Amino acid sequence: MKNLITILLLVASFALSNDVSAQKFGYVNTQELLQALPSVKEANVNIETYRNQLLKKGQEMLQSLQSKYQTLEQTRDNYSPKQLETEVTNLKAEEQKIMEFEQNSQQQIFEKSEVLLKPIRDKIQKAIDDVAAENGYTYVFDFSTGFILFADPGSDVSGLVKAKLGL
Repeated sequence: MKNLITILLLVASFALSNDVSAQKFGYVNTQELLQALPSVKEANVNIETYRNQLLKKGQEMLQSLQSKYQTLEQTRDNYSPKQLETEVTNLKAEEQKIMEFEQNSQQQIFEKSEVLLKPIRDKIQKAIDDVAAENGYTYVFDFSTGFILFADPGSDVSGLVKAKLGL
């Protein structure tokens, strides 16, 4: 019985080692691909323009608030204590709206980036998938993530992916 188990383990081990040796591995640098695509540059310009628009609007809101605070400070003698308290409360509410605007702006910029860059990332992923399928790669790793400690330059499929993307 022990001999049968030993033989089965040896056969299974041999079969598994043949499977592993038959696998083909490759790698690609997705950051390099992203930098090479003109559509990424265009998307980044659009994102930066959008960010600047939101930043400008936020600065205008802040300047308006500062102006209102200065006006209130200069005319505070014209207000009763109750009116002054109401004005200060209104200005604090406006200040809160500006803080919410800044937080929402960050989220809007992120969402704009996702809308513009996701189709590009999907296009790159499809090209990688196609190259892997066409060339028999079992795994393709992303060199830009830094998890590859050694890679044979012959395993670099970046050129194939660039060709698939028309670069």
